[in-house]
Amino acid sequence: MLLTESTAFVPWNELNSVDKMQIDWQRAINDILASKLSCPRCGALVEQVMAGYMRTPEAAQWAPLCEGCTKRDNCDARKFVILCPSCAAETRLRGRPLNEQGFMLSLMEECRRSLDESLEYISDYWREDLDVDPDEMDKRLEDVEPDLFKEEDTWRRYVEEQYLKVHSWLRERHVAVPNPGWRSEYVEEVIVAGYTTLLGD
Repeated sequence: MLLTESTAFVPWNELNSVDKMQIDWQRAINDILASKLSCPRCGALVEQVMAGYMRTPEAAQWAPLCEGCTKRDNCDARKFVILCPSCAAETRLRGRPLNEQGFMLSLMEECRRSLDESLEYISDYWREDLDVDPDEMDKRLEDVEPDLFKEEDTWRRYVEEQYLKVHSWLRERHVAVPNPGWRSEYVEEVIVAGYTTLLGD
């Protein structure tokens, strides 16, 4: 909007010289929005967001990873949420201030936590949630409840994709990835469990 208005008052006889400047509008926009974060609740662009956890179903709208979840409407699980300071105060989010880089690092840690939990669930913990017959205790989740396995495996794949996006963002900006050994450990655990992963082989 501001960029469009800035050219609205250029005299007609000077338009040709403006054309010759070959303004890189995309770069100009990126420079203006650099290091800005958009609040998912009100849309405000801010330099810092408040990041924390909430359990209310509506918080899924403000949780970056919840975009890939199929149970957003009635979910009371703990969600990693980001909001601008004003929205955080209105919703009583107990959070910590993060800039763009801090948010991306926190999102990477949240991806790792979610992936560890998902792998543990499909490998073992599902037996605690399901009424499994004793003679099926040695079976795999995909053999006992294929639909549940598909849902959990789809979620794990989605989080892996988000992890790779965050990793690429950090690499492009030459930001050191914390605890780099986590990735190889996770990949080994996935392969030993008999599954596949986007994070390596």
